[in-house]
Amino acid sequence: MHSRLSSGHVRRHCQAPPCWIRKWAESEQESRAGLNVDRRPFFSPPPPPLPPLDRSTVSPSPPWTSRLHASWLPAAGLGRISVLRARIVLAATAMTSLTQRTSGLVQRRTEAIRSAAADKERESGGEEDEARRGEEEDEDKGDSKETRLTLMEEVLLLGLKDREGYTSFWNDCISSGLRGCMLVELALRGRLQLEACGVRRKSLLSRKVICKSDAPTGDVLLDEALKHIKETQPPETVQSWIELLSGETWNPLKLHYQLRNVRERLAKNLVEKGVLTTEKQNFLLFDMTTHPLTNSTIKQRLVKKVQDSVLEKWVNDPHRMDKRVLALILLAHSSDVLENAFAPLQDDQYDLGMKRVHTLLELEPEKESAKPNTNELMWAVVAAFTK
Repeated sequence: MHSRLSSGHVRRHCQAPPCWIRKWAESEQESRAGLNVDRRPFFSPPPPPLPPLDRSTVSPSPPWTSRLHASWLPAAGLGRISVLRARIVLAATAMTSLTQRTSGLVQRRTEAIRSAAADKERESGGEEDEARRGEEEDEDKGDSKETRLTLMEEVLLLGLKDREGYTSFWNDCISSGLRGCMLVELALRGRLQLEACGVRRKSLLSRKVICKSDAPTGDVLLDEALKHIKETQPPETVQSWIELLSGETWNPLKLHYQLRNVRERLAKNLVEKGVLTTEKQNFLLFDMTTHPLTNSTIKQRLVKKVQDSVLEKWVNDPHRMDKRVLALILLAHSSDVLENAFAPLQDDQYDLGMKRVHTLLELEPEKESAKPNTNELMWAVVAAFTK
């Protein structure tokens, strides 16, 4: 192989070493001789000094681009600007936009959840709102807030003697009648209802009373009765509840359902509303607390409302009558106090009014409760008193 090499090859490989080798050798010799020579490599000359940065030529803020754009870099001193700084700016921009999109998504999701909760609340509270509106519409527009009476108070006020301040000793129907008024009052306020009649079409007296809402009514007697009905399992019928709340039961385990001193507690409510007052009278051997009438205007307005409902404002269809007024007439008759409202009438008006009252009493509760927009529990109470 060596024999085949030409003279040109030999001259090319045997010529003097390159220049950089010579320079390196010379520098080594000088360093060994102790000369102060810059040891910087000969092939890397020192960088020239950078000109001062002119900040007037730098853009105040980078453009919103996804990569480093040359238009906002300074014209001078490009090497002074760190690429890492540019990347940080771009990363911060991306994070800001991502945060905005995420916050927008969270806000939309929160609004959707709130709207769904509001719809559910409106659906669940629609019936209570309707019952509340019914309570407000049923109240007499001329009455003030302090003189709004419940069905129990109206029936008791019709049965009380104005001067003596007590009910008739011969009236043995008002006790159960007031318990029926409590059930109807709770039904009108949307707290109670009857269970579904089912496929077999149960009668009103065989259907159980169900607690629809346990919201407080603001009346102590109503809240106490509502608590008993809610906590009783299995549920009872309307007839059973009238007997239990009156204490007319032979079962000693159910005596705690009795509501005691109902008339006295209702009279105290009327005293607080400024309708009655409290006095004590001596009846031979014992003293008796009585509640004479002090505000005759309220009772006159109540009597006038009952009279007009069967005379001037009479309608042949009971379903077109005000539900509270209809319940007042039927329950006042069951409590044997309706005669007191018709006592001031003339004979012809009295006969006409009683005739129309008997027309209402002759209605069949089963058929009337099957009609639309009726209070089934009210007709169940009527059926319990007229069976």
